[in-house]
Amino acid sequence: MAGNFYSVECPDCENEQIVFDKASSEVACAVCGHTLARPAGGKAEIDGEVTETVEAR
Repeated sequence: MAGNFYSVECPDCENEQIVFDKASSEVACAVCGHTLARPAGGKAEIDGEVTETVEAR
């Protein structure tokens, strides 16, 4: 199964960043450094508002 890419809004600085839903490492906001996604043994735990699905497979 392939994964999806989401546009996630950072809760701290409102920067939007693309995040893979099955991220295998922590993803930090490029602007403020807030952790947007943590690996959870499958789908990542996303901390922020998912604003749209960028790519669905």
